[in-house]
Amino acid sequence: MLTRQENSKEIHFRQIAERHQRRRARERLIPIGLFLLTFLSIVTTIGIVIVLLSETISFFQRVSIIEFFTGTILKPLSQTPQFGVLPLLAGTILSTLIAMTVAIPFGLMTAIYLSEYASARWRKFLKPALELLAGIPTIVYGFFAFTFVTPILREWIPSLQATNLLSPGIVMGIMIIPMIASLSEDAMRSVPNSLRDGAFGLGATKLEVTRKVVIPAALSGIIASIVLGISRAIGETMIVTIASGSSKNFSLDVTESMQTMTAYIVEVTGGDASAGTTIYYSLYAVAMTLFVFTLAMNMLARYISKRFKEEY
Repeated sequence: MLTRQENSKEIHFRQIAERHQRRRARERLIPIGLFLLTFLSIVTTIGIVIVLLSETISFFQRVSIIEFFTGTILKPLSQTPQFGVLPLLAGTILSTLIAMTVAIPFGLMTAIYLSEYASARWRKFLKPALELLAGIPTIVYGFFAFTFVTPILREWIPSLQATNLLSPGIVMGIMIIPMIASLSEDAMRSVPNSLRDGAFGLGATKLEVTRKVVIPAALSGIIASIVLGISRAIGETMIVTIASGSSKNFSLDVTESMQTMTAYIVEVTGGDASAGTTIYYSLYAVAMTLFVFTLAMNMLARYISKRFKEEY
Protein backbone atom coordinates (compact mmCIF):
# COMPACT_ATOMS: atom_id res chain seq x y z
CA MET A 1 0.00 0.00 0.00
CA LEU A 2 2.80 2.41 0.90
CA THR A 3 4.62 1.51 -2.28
CA ARG A 4 1.59 2.50 -4.39
CA GLN A 5 1.34 5.83 -2.55
CA GLU A 6 5.03 6.46 -3.04
CA ASN A 7 4.73 5.65 -6.73
CA SER A 8 1.74 7.96 -7.14
CA LYS A 9 3.59 10.76 -5.34
CA GLU A 10 6.63 10.18 -7.51
CA ILE A 11 4.49 10.33 -10.64
CA HIS A 12 2.79 13.51 -9.37
CA PHE A 13 6.13 15.23 -8.63
CA ARG A 14 7.45 14.11 -12.00
CA GLN A 15 4.45 15.67 -13.74
CA ILE A 16 4.97 18.90 -11.80
CA ALA A 17 8.65 18.93 -12.77
CA GLU A 18 7.76 18.38 -16.44
CA ARG A 19 5.24 21.25 -16.34
CA HIS A 20 7.88 23.54 -14.82
CA GLN A 21 10.36 22.53 -17.51
CA ARG A 22 7.84 23.29 -20.28
CA ARG A 23 7.02 26.62 -18.62
CA ARG A 24 10.71 27.56 -18.38
CA ALA A 25 11.17 26.59 -22.03
CA ARG A 26 8.29 28.89 -23.03
CA GLU A 27 9.70 31.69 -20.89
CA ARG A 28 13.07 31.32 -22.62
CA LEU A 29 11.32 31.73 -25.97
CA ILE A 30 9.70 35.03 -24.96
CA PRO A 31 12.94 37.12 -24.90
CA ILE A 32 13.95 35.56 -28.22
CA GLY A 33 10.63 36.54 -29.78
CA LEU A 34 10.84 40.07 -28.41
CA PHE A 35 14.41 40.40 -29.69
CA LEU A 36 13.36 39.26 -33.16
CA LEU A 37 10.54 41.82 -33.23
CA THR A 38 12.92 44.57 -32.12
CA PHE A 39 15.50 43.45 -34.67
CA LEU A 40 12.83 43.44 -37.39
CA SER A 41 11.88 47.06 -36.64
CA ILE A 42 15.55 48.10 -36.74
CA VAL A 43 16.14 46.27 -40.03
CA THR A 44 13.02 47.87 -41.51
CA THR A 45 14.21 51.35 -40.51
CA ILE A 46 17.66 50.69 -41.95
CA GLY A 47 16.09 49.41 -45.16
CA ILE A 48 13.96 52.57 -45.50
CA VAL A 49 17.01 54.80 -44.98
CA ILE A 50 19.07 52.82 -47.52
CA VAL A 51 16.33 53.08 -50.16
CA LEU A 52 15.89 56.81 -49.53
CA LEU A 53 19.65 57.43 -49.71
CA SER A 54 20.21 55.42 -52.87
CA GLU A 55 17.33 57.01 -54.77
CA THR A 56 18.19 60.48 -53.47
CA ILE A 57 21.77 60.08 -54.70
CA SER A 58 20.41 59.13 -58.11
CA PHE A 59 18.37 62.35 -58.11
CA PHE A 60 21.33 64.55 -57.16
CA GLN A 61 23.36 62.99 -59.95
CA ARG A 62 20.89 64.68 -62.31
CA VAL A 63 19.99 67.85 -60.37
CA SER A 64 22.38 70.08 -58.48
CA ILE A 65 21.99 69.83 -54.71
CA ILE A 66 22.49 73.60 -54.46
CA GLU A 67 19.69 74.20 -56.94
CA PHE A 68 17.44 71.82 -55.03
CA PHE A 69 17.85 73.44 -51.61
CA THR A 70 18.07 77.08 -52.74
CA GLY A 71 15.71 77.11 -55.71
CA THR A 72 12.41 78.92 -55.28
CA ILE A 73 10.77 77.46 -58.40
CA LEU A 74 9.40 73.93 -58.66
CA LYS A 75 8.26 73.00 -62.17
CA PRO A 76 8.83 69.26 -62.58
CA LEU A 77 6.61 68.86 -65.66
CA SER A 78 7.74 71.81 -67.78
CA GLN A 79 9.96 71.51 -70.85
CA THR A 80 12.79 72.99 -68.80
CA PRO A 81 12.07 71.41 -65.39
CA GLN A 82 13.23 73.08 -62.20
CA PHE A 83 13.42 71.33 -58.85
CA GLY A 84 13.60 73.86 -56.04
CA VAL A 85 12.32 72.49 -52.73
CA LEU A 86 11.81 75.85 -50.99
CA PRO A 87 8.14 76.19 -52.08
CA LEU A 88 7.39 72.81 -50.47
CA LEU A 89 9.35 73.71 -47.33
CA ALA A 90 7.47 76.99 -47.05
CA GLY A 91 4.11 75.26 -47.37
CA THR A 92 5.04 72.58 -44.83
CA ILE A 93 6.40 75.03 -42.25
CA LEU A 94 3.51 77.48 -42.61
CA SER A 95 0.85 74.80 -42.31
CA THR A 96 2.60 73.38 -39.25
CA LEU A 97 2.82 76.81 -37.62
CA ILE A 98 -0.90 77.42 -38.20
CA ALA A 99 -1.78 73.99 -36.82
CA MET A 100 0.33 74.40 -33.68
CA THR A 101 -1.03 77.92 -33.13
CA VAL A 102 -4.43 76.28 -32.78
CA ALA A 103 -3.41 73.01 -31.10
CA ILE A 104 -0.98 74.17 -28.39
CA PRO A 105 -3.15 76.69 -26.50
CA PHE A 106 -6.38 74.71 -26.79
CA GLY A 107 -4.64 71.42 -26.04
CA LEU A 108 -2.85 72.76 -22.96
CA MET A 109 -5.94 74.51 -21.62
CA THR A 110 -7.91 71.31 -22.04
CA ALA A 111 -5.19 69.33 -20.26
CA ILE A 112 -5.09 71.81 -17.38
CA TYR A 113 -8.85 71.62 -16.95
CA LEU A 114 -8.95 67.82 -17.04
CA SER A 115 -6.01 67.47 -14.65
CA GLU A 116 -6.63 70.22 -12.11
CA TYR A 117 -10.22 71.44 -12.30
CA ALA A 118 -12.49 68.69 -13.62
CA SER A 119 -14.10 66.26 -11.21
CA ALA A 120 -13.39 62.54 -11.56
CA ARG A 121 -16.86 62.00 -13.01
CA TRP A 122 -16.42 64.68 -15.67
CA ARG A 123 -12.89 63.50 -16.45
CA LYS A 124 -14.09 59.96 -17.16
CA PHE A 125 -16.60 61.37 -19.64
CA LEU A 126 -14.65 64.21 -21.26
CA LYS A 127 -11.31 62.52 -21.91
CA PRO A 128 -12.71 59.58 -23.93
CA ALA A 129 -15.01 61.96 -25.78
CA LEU A 130 -12.04 64.17 -26.64
CA GLU A 131 -9.96 61.23 -27.79
CA LEU A 132 -12.71 60.26 -30.25
CA LEU A 133 -11.44 63.11 -32.43
CA ALA A 134 -8.20 61.20 -32.89
CA GLY A 135 -10.13 58.30 -34.41
CA ILE A 136 -11.66 60.32 -37.23
CA PRO A 137 -9.98 59.50 -40.59
CA THR A 138 -7.82 62.33 -41.89
CA ILE A 139 -9.58 62.29 -45.24
CA VAL A 140 -12.76 63.32 -43.39
CA TYR A 141 -10.86 66.24 -41.88
CA GLY A 142 -9.66 67.15 -45.38
CA PHE A 143 -13.15 67.32 -46.84
CA PHE A 144 -14.32 69.16 -43.71
CA ALA A 145 -11.65 71.79 -44.31
CA PHE A 146 -12.46 72.07 -48.02
CA THR A 147 -16.26 72.06 -47.92
CA PHE A 148 -17.02 73.67 -44.55
CA VAL A 149 -14.13 75.67 -43.08
CA THR A 150 -12.97 77.31 -46.30
CA PRO A 151 -16.44 78.69 -47.26
CA ILE A 152 -16.82 80.16 -43.76
CA LEU A 153 -13.37 81.76 -43.87
CA ARG A 154 -14.05 83.21 -47.34
CA GLU A 155 -16.94 85.19 -45.88
CA TRP A 156 -14.48 86.90 -43.53
CA ILE A 157 -11.49 86.94 -45.91
CA PRO A 158 -12.76 87.64 -49.45
CA SER A 159 -9.28 87.23 -50.95
CA LEU A 160 -9.05 83.66 -49.66
CA GLN A 161 -8.68 81.21 -52.54
CA ALA A 162 -10.78 78.06 -52.89
CA THR A 163 -7.69 76.02 -51.99
CA ASN A 164 -5.46 77.68 -49.45
CA LEU A 165 -3.11 76.93 -46.57
CA LEU A 166 -5.09 78.61 -43.79
CA SER A 167 -8.06 76.24 -43.75
CA PRO A 168 -6.14 72.93 -43.65
CA GLY A 169 -3.77 74.42 -41.08
CA ILE A 170 -6.65 75.21 -38.74
CA VAL A 171 -8.24 71.79 -39.23
CA MET A 172 -4.89 70.07 -38.62
CA GLY A 173 -4.69 71.98 -35.34
CA ILE A 174 -8.14 70.70 -34.37
CA MET A 175 -7.02 67.17 -35.21
CA ILE A 176 -3.87 67.48 -33.04
CA ILE A 177 -5.67 68.92 -29.97
CA PRO A 178 -6.57 65.47 -28.52
CA MET A 179 -2.96 64.28 -28.78
CA ILE A 180 -1.52 67.26 -26.92
CA ALA A 181 -4.37 67.35 -24.41
CA SER A 182 -4.21 63.64 -23.57
CA LEU A 183 -0.43 63.37 -23.25
CA SER A 184 -0.11 66.64 -21.32
CA GLU A 185 -2.90 65.63 -18.97
CA ASP A 186 -1.14 62.33 -18.29
CA ALA A 187 2.07 64.22 -17.51
CA MET A 188 0.25 66.61 -15.15
CA ARG A 189 -1.60 63.79 -13.41
CA SER A 190 1.72 62.04 -12.74
CA VAL A 191 2.92 64.99 -10.64
CA PRO A 192 2.83 63.85 -6.97
CA ASN A 193 -0.04 65.27 -4.94
CA SER A 194 2.43 66.08 -2.16
CA LEU A 195 3.74 68.96 -4.28
CA ARG A 196 0.22 70.32 -4.69
CA ASP A 197 -0.54 69.87 -0.97
CA GLY A 198 2.66 71.68 -0.02
CA ALA A 199 1.79 74.63 -2.25
CA PHE A 200 -1.77 74.75 -0.91
CA GLY A 201 -0.37 74.65 2.62
CA LEU A 202 1.66 77.77 1.84
CA GLY A 203 -1.52 79.59 0.81
CA ALA A 204 -1.29 79.27 -2.98
CA THR A 205 -4.44 79.31 -5.08
CA LYS A 206 -5.33 76.54 -7.54
CA LEU A 207 -4.22 78.71 -10.44
CA GLU A 208 -0.89 79.45 -8.77
CA VAL A 209 -0.35 75.76 -8.01
CA THR A 210 -1.09 74.88 -11.63
CA ARG A 211 1.12 77.61 -13.07
CA LYS A 212 4.07 77.47 -10.67
CA VAL A 213 4.12 73.83 -9.52
CA VAL A 214 2.28 71.42 -11.80
CA ILE A 215 3.28 72.80 -15.20
CA PRO A 216 7.01 73.14 -14.36
CA ALA A 217 7.07 69.64 -12.89
CA ALA A 218 5.32 68.17 -15.94
CA LEU A 219 7.17 70.31 -18.49
CA SER A 220 9.13 67.39 -19.93
CA GLY A 221 5.95 65.50 -20.78
CA ILE A 222 4.27 68.64 -22.11
CA ILE A 223 7.19 69.32 -24.44
CA ALA A 224 7.08 65.71 -25.61
CA SER A 225 3.38 66.05 -26.45
CA ILE A 226 4.01 69.26 -28.39
CA VAL A 227 6.85 67.64 -30.33
CA LEU A 228 4.62 64.70 -31.25
CA GLY A 229 1.99 67.19 -32.38
CA ILE A 230 4.52 69.01 -34.57
CA SER A 231 5.67 65.73 -36.09
CA ARG A 232 2.04 64.81 -36.75
CA ALA A 233 1.43 68.13 -38.49
CA ILE A 234 4.58 67.88 -40.62
CA GLY A 235 3.70 64.37 -41.76
CA GLU A 236 0.01 64.99 -42.39
CA THR A 237 -0.94 64.16 -45.97
CA MET A 238 -4.65 63.91 -46.77
CA ILE A 239 -5.82 67.21 -45.26
CA VAL A 240 -3.27 69.33 -47.14
CA THR A 241 -3.64 67.28 -50.31
CA ILE A 242 -7.39 67.95 -50.44
CA ALA A 243 -7.66 71.49 -49.07
CA SER A 244 -4.38 73.29 -49.83
CA GLY A 245 -4.17 72.62 -53.56
CA SER A 246 -1.19 71.74 -55.70
CA SER A 247 0.20 75.18 -56.55
CA LYS A 248 3.93 75.27 -55.91
CA ASN A 249 4.08 78.86 -54.74
CA PHE A 250 7.00 80.18 -52.71
CA SER A 251 5.08 82.65 -50.59
CA LEU A 252 4.21 83.57 -47.01
CA ASP A 253 0.60 84.37 -47.89
CA VAL A 254 -1.49 81.62 -46.28
CA THR A 255 -4.57 82.67 -48.26
CA GLU A 256 -2.98 81.32 -51.44
CA SER A 257 -2.91 77.78 -52.73
CA MET A 258 0.34 76.10 -51.69
CA GLN A 259 1.74 72.59 -51.57
CA THR A 260 3.52 70.71 -48.79
CA MET A 261 6.19 68.03 -49.08
CA THR A 262 3.74 65.23 -48.30
CA ALA A 263 1.21 66.51 -50.84
CA TYR A 264 3.95 66.63 -53.50
CA ILE A 265 4.83 62.99 -52.78
CA VAL A 266 1.17 62.04 -53.22
CA GLU A 267 1.00 64.00 -56.48
CA VAL A 268 4.09 62.32 -57.94
CA THR A 269 3.17 58.79 -56.87
CA GLY A 270 -0.38 59.22 -58.14
CA GLY A 271 0.65 60.79 -61.43
CA ASP A 272 2.21 59.53 -64.63
CA ALA A 273 5.84 59.74 -63.52
CA SER A 274 7.51 56.55 -64.66
CA ALA A 275 10.28 54.87 -62.71
CA GLY A 276 13.77 56.10 -63.54
CA THR A 277 12.77 59.63 -64.53
CA THR A 278 13.98 62.74 -62.75
CA ILE A 279 10.47 63.46 -61.48
CA TYR A 280 10.32 59.96 -60.02
CA TYR A 281 13.62 60.41 -58.20
CA SER A 282 12.55 63.84 -56.96
CA LEU A 283 9.92 62.31 -54.67
CA TYR A 284 12.71 60.41 -52.86
CA ALA A 285 14.71 63.61 -52.50
CA VAL A 286 11.69 65.34 -51.00
CA ALA A 287 11.00 62.34 -48.75
CA MET A 288 14.63 62.34 -47.58
CA THR A 289 14.39 66.05 -46.83
CA LEU A 290 11.25 65.44 -44.81
CA PHE A 291 12.95 62.56 -42.97
CA VAL A 292 16.03 64.61 -42.06
CA PHE A 293 13.88 67.59 -41.09
CA THR A 294 11.77 65.50 -38.72
CA LEU A 295 14.77 63.64 -37.30
CA ALA A 296 16.63 66.85 -36.50
CA MET A 297 13.55 68.32 -34.83
CA ASN A 298 13.03 65.20 -32.71
CA MET A 299 16.68 65.16 -31.63
CA LEU A 300 16.45 68.80 -30.58
CA ALA A 301 13.22 68.11 -28.72
CA ARG A 302 14.77 65.16 -26.88
CA TYR A 303 17.63 67.40 -25.77
CA ILE A 304 15.25 70.08 -24.52
CA SER A 305 13.00 67.53 -22.81
CA LYS A 306 15.98 65.89 -21.09
CA ARG A 307 17.26 69.24 -19.89
CA PHE A 308 13.96 70.20 -18.29
CA LYS A 309 13.57 66.74 -16.81
CA GLU A 310 16.96 67.03 -15.09
CA GLU A 311 16.07 70.41 -13.62
CA TYR A 312 12.88 69.18 -12.00
